[in-house]
Amino acid sequence: MSTEANYQELFALQHELQLLGSIESILEWDQRCYIPSQAHEYRSDQASYIALMRHQKGTAKRIGELLDGLTAAGMGASLEPRDVNVREWKRDYEKRCKLPEDLVSEMTKTTSFAQSVWGEARARNDFAAFQPWLEKIVALKRREADCLGWEAEPYDALLDQYEPGAKTAEVAKVLGDLRERLVPLVKRIAGSSKRPDTSVLRRNFPPDQQEEFGKAVATAIGYDFTRGRVDETTHPFCITLGPKDVRITTRYIPDHVNGALFGTLHESGHALYEQNLPAEHAGTPMADAVSLGIHESQSRLWENIVGRGLPFWQKWFPSAKDHFSELRNVSLEDFVFAINAVEPTFIRVEADETTYNLHILLRFELERALMNGDLKPADVPGAWNEKFKKYFGLDVPSDAQGCLQDIHWSAGLLGYFPTYSIGNLNAAQFYEKAVVDIGEQEDNFRNGVYAPMLDWLVKNIHSHGRRYKSADLTKHVTGKPLSSDALMRYLEKKASYWYGV
Repeated sequence: MSTEANYQELFALQHELQLLGSIESILEWDQRCYIPSQAHEYRSDQASYIALMRHQKGTAKRIGELLDGLTAAGMGASLEPRDVNVREWKRDYEKRCKLPEDLVSEMTKTTSFAQSVWGEARARNDFAAFQPWLEKIVALKRREADCLGWEAEPYDALLDQYEPGAKTAEVAKVLGDLRERLVPLVKRIAGSSKRPDTSVLRRNFPPDQQEEFGKAVATAIGYDFTRGRVDETTHPFCITLGPKDVRITTRYIPDHVNGALFGTLHESGHALYEQNLPAEHAGTPMADAVSLGIHESQSRLWENIVGRGLPFWQKWFPSAKDHFSELRNVSLEDFVFAINAVEPTFIRVEADETTYNLHILLRFELERALMNGDLKPADVPGAWNEKFKKYFGLDVPSDAQGCLQDIHWSAGLLGYFPTYSIGNLNAAQFYEKAVVDIGEQEDNFRNGVYAPMLDWLVKNIHSHGRRYKSADLTKHVTGKPLSSDALMRYLEKKASYWYGV
């Protein structure tokens, strides 16, 4: 059989896996948005069944034979699209083959049900109810890491699934450097006599008006609602159900406009990446996002660098006043200062962009300790509270506002959290390069023009799919390795403008 015929057969097999993956995503989307409260246990059986079927098909001997044949024929060695596809399909196949079927099935079933347990435990502030599930998940993730293989520490194997090629020690070094520069900046801001009136954000903001305003903003920056939709959930997310079906979710808090406003912008940033991956390569790695860190860079760029900027609100604040009567006596400067307030908070998803990365560092350190066996799941609340006091100077009032606040551990997503900070670092680094390439964008944002920014992102990031590893893409686009420099310049400039420090 010819190389072309082998490639087409492999493509067909991979397409079948993609279809099963989209079915998994539909089940997840429904479970996190609409499922009846008594249906979670059966849904875990459904999810486990599909995951096992996908794993069995994805580890089929024929896929390995085709990949070996294509590799032997010289494919997979260049950065051309078909070579990229073969290389990445081979990486995915080899990883899948390292995971036994019983582990895949048990992990899926456990995490599917654990998410509902977590939701109830958080609502009741009952860590003890979630603890057995966390213990089981940590044990499963350790087994998974051992199956995948690691050299320095087990966490490397988990991090690699979200940030291919990244090493825990390297990420710890970059984040540690960021921490050393962030903490003094937060202290300087805390000592400033300038303080925003954040009460203007905690008034009556009707959810229906929040939804209408959020959709208008999402549409303006480029989110295509003919290929997506927005729904409400407990923990907002973006999910791709197919090449032309990219959905976002948010949550509406009647007395706090920030959650839905910036949550919608954030998830729209993720969706813009998914909707603008190269359609001509649909169904292949060339039309997949390279990593969660790069994905997060897109959401953070739109949410923070664009969405929290004064030029953005010079365009949108009049419309916000039309939607929310509570803002009609608030000045533009006071509103924008309020949404850029820097103040430690217990809840990560409500954190300002300066202290946010300290939340990630805390979780990253706890996850490493859990995987290394230095921290027992039962001791997580105490360890969490101790670190939180150290980083934020606050006493955690409850586990619901502490270690139970995030869905990630219940979903088995250990290794995921560092990608948030990697995303923040990349967002600032990418934006600086965009300004060099296409000029300062403040006038465009002031006039509601976002196409030049989006076009630059599509050309330089989205169009590459998985051609480069995350770290290599950063170097390719910006000419520099990932560092904290650009993000700190951005944060220090804002601190100088708003707080005079």
